[in-house]
Amino acid sequence: MSPARRRTTLALLAVALGGFAIGTTEFVTMGLLPQIADGTNVDIATAGHYVSAYALGVVVGAPLIAVAAAKAPRKGLLMALMAFFAVAHLAIVAADTYPTVMAARFLAGLPHGAFFGIGSVVAASLVSHERRTAAVAAILGGLGVANVVGVPLATLLGQRFSWHLPYVLVGAVAVVTVAAIAVFLPHQPPSGEESMRAEVGALRRPQVWLALLIGVVGFGGMFAMYSFITPTMTELAGLDERYIPWVLAAYGVGMVTGMVLSGRVANRFGVLRGIVVALGMIAVLLAVFGTAAQVLWLAVLMVFVLGLLPSIVVPLLQTRLMDVAHEGQSLAAALNHSTLNTANALGAWLGSLVLAAGWGYGAPSLVGAGLAVLGVGVALLSAGLERRTRRQAATGVGAPTGRGMGDCAVAAPAETAATPSP
Repeated sequence: MSPARRRTTLALLAVALGGFAIGTTEFVTMGLLPQIADGTNVDIATAGHYVSAYALGVVVGAPLIAVAAAKAPRKGLLMALMAFFAVAHLAIVAADTYPTVMAARFLAGLPHGAFFGIGSVVAASLVSHERRTAAVAAILGGLGVANVVGVPLATLLGQRFSWHLPYVLVGAVAVVTVAAIAVFLPHQPPSGEESMRAEVGALRRPQVWLALLIGVVGFGGMFAMYSFITPTMTELAGLDERYIPWVLAAYGVGMVTGMVLSGRVANRFGVLRGIVVALGMIAVLLAVFGTAAQVLWLAVLMVFVLGLLPSIVVPLLQTRLMDVAHEGQSLAAALNHSTLNTANALGAWLGSLVLAAGWGYGAPSLVGAGLAVLGVGVALLSAGLERRTRRQAATGVGAPTGRGMGDCAVAAPAETAATPSP
């Protein structure tokens, strides 16, 4: 490996380490929900709010930071975001009540979307044009590795020692990430083309809002069930709680597999059609999960598939957003994560409602199936509007002016592929 290639790889790994920390903290709460509920003297349904609190932090922080810091040097911004993330996690040691844990999880979520959004832009800038997808996938790959290694290990430590411990360890990883970025990432000055006005301008496009809505309702279905994965597996499948980390690892392996397969799905179906097909399969999976999960081996298999299918959709949805956003690239990249965490908050909240109503642990997956069907509907609406706009452009009737729904050409399949880290 040449010295230049080695420096680039180390820079990507430094940012990916932050993705590992973020992925671990995002999902470990779900694995430790019973312990956190006991530790803060609330029931399982109420403890689901801790998942929503983090997700809401992402939703609020992603667009605000991406727009407000449009002209900030990117290296310094990444370091500042991860330093804030570290402080929020180390401070959770003092949180042991419902309000304090809610506040800590909200604050921890603020840097999430902006870190991934800016990190993706930085990763693409470090490599040649044809390797951009691989570089961005390396950053997002931290999420997959977190679910294979970080989340199961953190869950195991939380079960055996204290539910505070995993968050403290995540804070420590964040501190290491700050140092790694400082050492390995080259200076990243703004290109001079970024501006708050240009970033916000992307929100004038109806297709951007439709893409965001696909993520909100489509992924809300998955989170409605997965937010309560631990009690669901112990109550429905009869799994001993000590084996929950292995179930979470199966979900993580599914995530990594889905990221590898997403490019093939894009090549075969195209971006929007791939989203529709995958969301339709998620809807079917969730519709039967409550019944099928009563067979242990089948429940574990379905958890694996539940990790796989959404991970196929994520890069397709990311591509769709960046296609239709045009000048708002940083905001679009950040909003993808904001959208997914809106889905996280929505799904966890709706799941907690049906549990609080006494409908049992099979009910959240049915709610999720309904949300996934809505996601399919929004994707079909987006495709229909795109076809109509193209017909109008071809005939010259009602042709777009350059800022409407016509600016939504689907990227070439090669640009949608989520490949493993280079």
